[in-house]
Amino acid sequence: MHALVDPKAPVTAALIEAIGVPAVLLDPQGVIQALSPTAPALVTALAKGKPLALVMRDPDLIDAIEQVSRHGGRRAVELIERVPVERTFRIHIAALAGSGWRRAVLLTFEDLSEQRMTERMRVDFVANASHELRTPLASVLGFIETLQGPARNDAAARDRFLAIMREQGLRMARLVDDLLSLSRIELRAHLAPETPVDLSSIAREILDSLVLMAREREVTLKLDVPQQPVTVAGDRDELLRLMENLVENAIKYGQRGGEVGITVGISGEEASISVRDDGPGIAPEHLPRLTERFYRVDTAASREAGGTGLGLAIVKHIVLRHRGRLTIESVVGQGATFRAILPRLLGRPINDL
Repeated sequence: MHALVDPKAPVTAALIEAIGVPAVLLDPQGVIQALSPTAPALVTALAKGKPLALVMRDPDLIDAIEQVSRHGGRRAVELIERVPVERTFRIHIAALAGSGWRRAVLLTFEDLSEQRMTERMRVDFVANASHELRTPLASVLGFIETLQGPARNDAAARDRFLAIMREQGLRMARLVDDLLSLSRIELRAHLAPETPVDLSSIAREILDSLVLMAREREVTLKLDVPQQPVTVAGDRDELLRLMENLVENAIKYGQRGGEVGITVGISGEEASISVRDDGPGIAPEHLPRLTERFYRVDTAASREAGGTGLGLAIVKHIVLRHRGRLTIESVVGQGATFRAILPRLLGRPINDL
C-alpha cells in the first residue's frame, strides 16, 4: 500500500528544494509546486504556481506528463530547445503515489547539451579539417618531392619553394587554431557567461594591439567609446577575440589607405560593438551566408590575406553564447558595418579590470 503524497505539503516541497539536480514537482493539475535551486538556471521561465504547459510547450513532454499522471509509472523524454541557443535535455518523469484519477508528478532534468555538442564537434572537426587541409598539404608534399628530385641542386628554387612551404604551413596552423577555438566556443554555447566585462576597455586594447597591422596597410583606426564603462556579462577572452576578428577583417578587406571605425554604443538595455570599413562592400546575396564556416565572398583574396574562412563563424558563435545578435550592413562600393549587440549588465561592478 503506497503512502499518500501531498505535493503541497511543506515537507515534500522542502525535499524537492534540497535536491542538487534540476527537479520540478507538479501537482495533479500540472501546476508547479516546488523547484530545486538549479531548475530555474536551466529553464529560466520555471516558477512556482505556473502551469508547466505554459512554460514548456513541447507536445511530447506534455503528453508524457499526462500519461504518467493518469496511469503511473515512469517515462523519459528527450527535448531540444533551439532558443536562445540549442540545448538538449533528457527529462525523467515519475508519478508520486496519491489518490484520485491523477497523480502528482516529479520531473528531473539531465542536461545532454555538452555531450551532444561534443559528438557533433568531433564529426565536424574531422570533416572540416580534412577538407581544408587537403590543398595546402598537397602543395607542401609537391614541393618536397620537387626539392628531392629535379630541384635538388637548385639553390634559387629551393629558397623560393621553402618560402611557399612556410606560408602553407602557417596557413594550416592558423586553420587548426581557428577550428579548435570554434569547437571550444560551441562546446560552451549553452553556458551563458556571467563575469562583468567593460566593452570600452576591450576596444582600447584591440586598437593598441592592431595598430601596427593597420599601419602596414596604411589604414587609420578611429575609436569612439563612451566615457563611462559599457558593462556586459561576458567572457573577456572571447569578447577580445570577437573584436579582434572584426577589426582584422576590416583592415584586411577594407580600402588600402582608408579608415576603420570602431564604435562602442549603448541603447537602452543593450550594448553594441560596431566595426565599419570603407572597402568595396558586399553584395546582398552574400550577406546571409557570411557567418557560415569556410564561406568566402572572394576565395583568392581571403587566402592571400591569410584568412581561414572561420573568422566570422567564430564571431557569430561568441555573440550567440553571450545571448546577443550579429547584424551586417553593406552597400556595394560603400563599405560594410558589422555590429555585435549584447545585453547590458546593469548595476553590477566590474571585477575584471
